[in-house]
Amino acid sequence: MPGMVHVFTGEGKGKTSAALGIALRAAGHGLRTHITFFMKGEFPYGEQKSIALLPNITMARFGSLEFVNPANVKPEEREQARLALENARIAVQTGRFDLVILDEVNVAAAWNLIDVKDVIRFINERPENVELILTGRYADKDVIALADYVTEMREVKHPYKKGVSSRKGIDY
Repeated sequence: MPGMVHVFTGEGKGKTSAALGIALRAAGHGLRTHITFFMKGEFPYGEQKSIALLPNITMARFGSLEFVNPANVKPEEREQARLALENARIAVQTGRFDLVILDEVNVAAAWNLIDVKDVIRFINERPENVELILTGRYADKDVIALADYVTEMREVKHPYKKGVSSRKGIDY
């Protein structure tokens, strides 16, 4: 079965959730998944706690707890993004995984933590049987052109606009 490339992008909520839904489905069919989290350091995301309980899914987290300022990217933030892309590259090349998810890679590229050309090279060099999912706002037009599936999440309404903060178990 040839692997395809999915992109979940846009301003709306649900990009990571959609990718994780596919990972859950894949695990249910015995497929092996690796998730590389860009820009999501050691914060206790609920999905990461759940993933750790599933036998066919592995993950690696990169980044810090601080928010990245795209106008002032620090060298250590670039290094974490470089390490994340390398982690995903190794996962793809080992032959151990059927599905590899690069969560927030689109943001990392848009904010110049990594070069979008390296993301494109990553997509083009993957073994043909590996399914890829790339998430995050600001997906590059060339990444979109390479993808087989592209879904753009559009925000229609969000409680944040009324001052409601992110809620544990629902938003993280």
